[in-house]
Amino acid sequence: MADFDMPGDPSVDVIDDEGLDGLSPTETDQRRMALQSILDAWDEALSEGVDADILANTAIFAALSDMVEAYGEEPVAEMAAGLADRVRQGEFTLNRVMN
Repeated sequence: MADFDMPGDPSVDVIDDEGLDGLSPTETDQRRMALQSILDAWDEALSEGVDADILANTAIFAALSDMVEAYGEEPVAEMAAGLADRVRQGEFTLNRVMN
């Protein structure tokens, strides 16, 4: 299965208050910012007593729901079908030991 690209807007320049062109954050920067925001919210929910399994299932539900709304059921189903292999290959395993 080929890599699945969700449609999206390319990076565009934004105009600041003084009319000067500025660059929007790169996709890599946006991914880092998004992950940090999610990890912060995750830690807060855990500290408030939310069980990690409930939090994980809810996060997956929220992500898939938003993706279905944005892209439709079939594209998201195709993307999700490839997740099993990615999980088995260790793409989502943190702190794994490489042999």
